[in-house]
Amino acid sequence: MFRERVVFFINLFKATTKTGFAVALVFQVTQHSRDVELMSSLVSFFGCGRYSLRSNKDSGDFLVTRFSDITEKIIPFFKNYAIEGAKSYDFADFCKAAEIIKAKGHLTSEGLEQIRLIKPGMNRGRSN
Repeated sequence: MFRERVVFFINLFKATTKTGFAVALVFQVTQHSRDVELMSSLVSFFGCGRYSLRSNKDSGDFLVTRFSDITEKIIPFFKNYAIEGAKSYDFADFCKAAEIIKAKGHLTSEGLEQIRLIKPGMNRGRSN
């Protein structure tokens, strides 16, 4: 059965940087394909991101990956319209990671380690 979801995600991947890794933040909303108009309207509403239908055609994703869009549009929106429940902890962790990146901390071993410690506790990895 399909489940709609909102995900605040930290992507760590190998790169040719001093630390050997790069960090990207991703905001994703997934809905059933019957909600294509709603999902496409999120692109207009936020003025960023993209909508794409998954290859199985059962669902689609609204994705925001540009750091400036996340820090200037997505994070302020959810600070203004607070998320309740367990997802609020994921959002708080997402904001912590964004602050580390904004301060260029992700370019240091210490900052990267802070992000590495945040990441596994988010979304399905959260125990509370």
